[in-house]
Amino acid sequence: MEFDILEILKYIFLGLVQGITEPIPISSSGHLVLAQHFLGIETKKLTFELLVNAGSLIAVLIIYRNDIVRLAKNGITYLTTRDINSKPDFMFIVYLIVATIPAGVIGVLFNDVISETLKGVRITAITLLITGAALFLIRNMRGRKRDGDLTLKDAIVVGLAQTVALIPGISRSGATIVAAMGMKMRPETALRFSFLLYIPVSLGGTLLSITDIANDPDLATLFIPYFSAFVVSIIASYFALRWFMNIMAKGNLIYFSIYCFIVGILVLIFA
Repeated sequence: MEFDILEILKYIFLGLVQGITEPIPISSSGHLVLAQHFLGIETKKLTFELLVNAGSLIAVLIIYRNDIVRLAKNGITYLTTRDINSKPDFMFIVYLIVATIPAGVIGVLFNDVISETLKGVRITAITLLITGAALFLIRNMRGRKRDGDLTLKDAIVVGLAQTVALIPGISRSGATIVAAMGMKMRPETALRFSFLLYIPVSLGGTLLSITDIANDPDLATLFIPYFSAFVVSIIASYFALRWFMNIMAKGNLIYFSIYCFIVGILVLIFA
């Protein structure tokens, strides 16, 4: 089988874009739209985006593996023994489930409508400006809520924010972190809640679409480009999330706000 090296490099680049932009609050979906538009790269959207998103999911699972194991262990312990020391982690799981519901329901019912209605480069530019404005508003917030201080209200607000991120160009991590910090969570708690919340939504979307991926008529011919982008997205997401964790600890979200403003304005001018 012959492979077009240039074609593979294009997909690797898109995998890199997805990997870098998924963990940080600048919208991976928006940047994929922009990259494809300005570089003239076309992809079979559903299968490709699901695969590179799965790559980002694997990176998140690796980084938060200790938290996942601890939550699972203490959640089971609380259910079986009612150990009071395990209750905070059990409630954290409950709040993650609650926060998952809005995006899950809206995504299943209206995702196709949202994607078709609110698509295009100019829409992406506008939503990047909205993301930039939201990040600017919470740039100096340093809440005090830790993992064990969260409430049902916090979970609902963050869950609704994740629903807004179904709009192409609205950053999922940005929307959920803005909402979490707006609810006075500590930066590290906001970050952890946001990315642990990403796991069930991303995993659910991937599992529901396995049949679509398997039946993609272009999967065989594009296997090498797809797989290359998938691997790159894992590596890029891992290092991007590690970097973003340091940025959050230092409270430098203003830089992402400025970036979104600059890119959004440039796209409106030149698109």
